[in-house]
Amino acid sequence: MTVSLGEEIMLLSLDDETGAAKGESAARWGVAAGMLLELVMAGRVTVKGGRVEVFDPTPTGDALLDGRLGRLTRWVHETSSSRKVVAWLTRDHAKGSQDVVDSLVARGLVTEEKHRALGVFPVRRYPEADGTVERELRARLAAVVLEGAEPDPRTSALVALVHATGMHRQTFPDLPKKQIAPRMAEIAEGHWVGVSVGEAIRNLQAAISTVTVVTVLSAVP
Repeated sequence: MTVSLGEEIMLLSLDDETGAAKGESAARWGVAAGMLLELVMAGRVTVKGGRVEVFDPTPTGDALLDGRLGRLTRWVHETSSSRKVVAWLTRDHAKGSQDVVDSLVARGLVTEEKHRALGVFPVRRYPEADGTVERELRARLAAVVLEGAEPDPRTSALVALVHATGMHRQTFPDLPKKQIAPRMAEIAEGHWVGVSVGEAIRNLQAAISTVTVVTVLSAVP
């Protein structure tokens, strides 16, 4: 089963047993960036100079990607003067994450559970239903990060986003960050992807850094 970068990031975030998102805020930014990067890799979108542009609005044939592409195309038309990557991630990270979770449910990879916290507040959780895809994903990441295997372009892109969002613990829960971060940085800064995708990754890393700082500061009383 082929899954998108956004879906892979969400799978890394969701606790297999409880279905709760670990590092939910970071995962949301990573999912939004992952979906945007998918559109870059599909030749539909360009991300450079801190800005995002729709290069080709033709549907990809993937419902999840096409939903993002349509939403992005409308946004670009509405915001003719300001198409900053940060603005798009800020706009899309919440809805994009929910769309990705819904896709994982539809694929049968997680199941949706609903209950009320304290008997009042509605809460949704997404425990694992089929762990095949996540096991393959984690094995692939372990091969390139821990064992030094040469990554393919998609794995390089995923590692770059995981490293940018600080999702080290979600990806390798049994290892300290200092043990894995140098190799992840090496992959993120390497030349395993094409020029346009590499530029998009650098733009997305900068944007994630910006929104993460803003999120932390806004949470400080």
